[in-house]
Amino acid sequence: MYAQRIGALMDEVIESQAAAVRAAADLLVDSLSREGVIQAFGTGHSEAIAMEIAGRAGGLVPTNRLTPRDLVQFGGASPDILTPELERDPEVAHRVYELAPVEPQDVFVMISNSGVNGSTVELATLVKERGHPLIAITSVAHSSRMTSRHASGRKLMDLADVVLDNLAPYGDAVLPLPGGGAFGAVSTITSALLAQLVVEQVVADLLDRGQEPPVYLSANMAGGDEHNHAIEARYAGRIRRGA
Repeated sequence: MYAQRIGALMDEVIESQAAAVRAAADLLVDSLSREGVIQAFGTGHSEAIAMEIAGRAGGLVPTNRLTPRDLVQFGGASPDILTPELERDPEVAHRVYELAPVEPQDVFVMISNSGVNGSTVELATLVKERGHPLIAITSVAHSSRMTSRHASGRKLMDLADVVLDNLAPYGDAVLPLPGGGAFGAVSTITSALLAQLVVEQVVADLLDRGQEPPVYLSANMAGGDEHNHAIEARYAGRIRRGA
C-alpha cells in the first residue's frame, strides 16, 4: 500500500509543482550566472534534503550544506549543544549565517517540513533581510496547521520567494494505524524529488545557454576526483565540504 501511495503522491508533486520548480530554477540559474553559491539549510530529517542538494554525485558543485552542527564543526562550540531542542533556538541562525562563506549573490534553499522552528524561521528572516533569494521546501498542509515557534509568528513559507510544496499531509505519515496515528512518512521522498527536479531544470537551462553545468561526478568512479577537484577550484574559499 505504501508503494502505491508514494507513487501517486510523487506524480502529484511532479504535476502540481511544475511552476514552482521552474521559478526555483530561475533563481538558481541567476545566482550561478553571477558566481553565486547555493546555500542549503536543513535540521533533523530535513538535513537529508540539504545533502541531496549539496555535495553529492550528479548534483551542482557550487553548493554548501548548512546545519546547526556548524556551530561545533566550524565554530568551536561544545558538542554538548547538539540536542534535539537546538533547532528551536533562533540564535542558532545568526551563528550559522556568520560561519558560512556567504556572498550577496548567493541563493538559499531551506528545507523544513513544518517550517515553524525558531532557527529555521530566524534564518529565513535573516536571509531576506540580507537580500538573498529564498526557496523553501516544506509541507504547506502541515505548516498551515502549526503555530509558529518564532516570536514573529511567521513560518518558512511566509518568507520564501518560492515555495516547493512536498505535499506531505499533516503528521507526514500516510498509512493509518488501527488504534490511531499513522506510519509511512513521505516528506523525505517527495522533498528529495523536488530537489532533483530543480537541479534537472537548472542543468537544462545552463545547457540551453551553451554553458557546461558544474556537476559532480561520483568520487567512486574513474576520474571522479580529478573532475570534481577541477570544478571545486573555481569556487575556492566559497564552498566547503564537512565530514
